This record gives sequence, structure tokens and C-alpha cells, in this order.
Amino acid sequence: MTKGTPSMGKHSRSKTHIKCRRCGRRAYNVAKGYCAACGFGRSKRIRRYSWMTKKVLTRERIV
Repeated sequence: MTKGTPSMGKHSRSKTHIKCRRCGRRAYNVAKGYCAACGFGRSKRIRRYSWMTKKVLTRERIV
């Protein structure tokens, strides 16, 4: 068995992630069977966290 640089070229043949049929992003892991972006295949609720969206700060106007 060879290992190292020649073996790394064999990794490019198949796709790890394909297009998810729930969210449409290329994040569905074929081997694990779930989407990394929305959680499809793992949970029926859409995967969402508060740290994913940037919080809008309300500031006073400086004149």
C-alpha cells in the first residue's frame, strides 16, 4: 500500500457533499447521510443558531 502524496489524488474522485434537497446548499454529506447546513436527515427541525446571524446594534446619532 502506498501512502502520502500519490494517495491524495484519489480523494478527488467522489464528492463528499452533494446538493441538499431541503435547503439547496451543497452541504449534504453522502457518507453520513445528513446536511451540515440545515440538519436534514438528522432532525426534522431546521438547524439554526443565534451566532449564525449578525446582531444589529441600535446606536444614537452623533451630530
